[in-house]
Amino acid sequence: MHTTTPLQAHILDTIRQHGPIPFAEYMRMALYEPGQGYYVSGKTRVGWEGDFFTSSDVSEIFAHCTGRQLLQMWEMLKQPAHFLVLEQGANRGLLGEGIRAWASQEHPAFHQALHYVSSDIGAGEDALSAASEQAPTVLLSNELVDAFPVHLVEKRGSELYEVYVGEQNGRLSELLQAPSSEEVASYLDDYKIPWRTYPDGWRAEINLDARHWMRRSAQLLLGSNPKRKRRGFLLAIDYGDLARQLYIPERFTGTLACYYQHQLTERPLLRPGEQDITAHVNFSTLIEEGRRQGLRLHKFTTQRAWLTDMGIYEELERIRQRDFAALDDMQNRASDQGQVQLLQWYNVRQRVSALTSPSGLGGFKVLILKR
Repeated sequence: MHTTTPLQAHILDTIRQHGPIPFAEYMRMALYEPGQGYYVSGKTRVGWEGDFFTSSDVSEIFAHCTGRQLLQMWEMLKQPAHFLVLEQGANRGLLGEGIRAWASQEHPAFHQALHYVSSDIGAGEDALSAASEQAPTVLLSNELVDAFPVHLVEKRGSELYEVYVGEQNGRLSELLQAPSSEEVASYLDDYKIPWRTYPDGWRAEINLDARHWMRRSAQLLLGSNPKRKRRGFLLAIDYGDLARQLYIPERFTGTLACYYQHQLTERPLLRPGEQDITAHVNFSTLIEEGRRQGLRLHKFTTQRAWLTDMGIYEELERIRQRDFAALDDMQNRASDQGQVQLLQWYNVRQRVSALTSPSGLGGFKVLILKR
């Protein structure tokens, strides 16, 4: 006998009233249904006490490197007196706190100009619409777009079908139907993905909200007066790739993943509202839609390369010289205090390694668009 949660019951009622729903609609309800969805239920979701962690949880050095990037942007814009940064999907606000603390200590003039505001879907706000009253100079996000609901498609013969969520014996179940819109049906062809040559059963995720978000983001950067020439940047960090590297036959089951108490699961219909559901980002969508809205590509790289450019290893060496120089003396290292310091140094170094590992966080992508 299985237990039905209130959110499961609500989703089942919706299906009974309106018929099977696209997986994207199910994912939207599972993550964002007011008061019950995963991100809006008020429970701790991110960090060591939650179900997953981000780069900001690993080390404050990530915030310092992001601060250096913002400082570069401020300097490229000739150091405006009011430099408004809007972070979307800020969650607990660790990244913003770290950036402000770094700027206060390392660059007071930049800190004085910096106005850092944030929005978070966890507080019941819509990530696609939450924004400042003023047009931001920089739009910043870290692991935001991967949390947007995605449509699932599956190749059968020469046809592309969409995954819907229905009911079977009182439980949520999958079924295949025709695509719910022409935008879904033509999406892979838009990026010249040869999906018809792929084996039957091949699946992929289609994130239409990513297009909508980029459209709205570009409008935010441009401001309400189209005649006024504004300059600014969009900085998005997430896991994913360009379309031709993302939608490949080797990813037979796609990239959809669920996280529950730091464990990876592959059952998105299980316990809706209690586990994270996520998928890799198609950065080609962000780049191309950004271009259509008047933004230009400034940088597309890996988090490892970006952090290296932003001085992560130089900061690591400064920390070693400042806090752990005594370890260079073998006699000091052999003492009890030296052993404690050695473990502390290993911890700092390991955190930097986690941020830059090509097979982990270091493999994330960093996209910078500019106006």
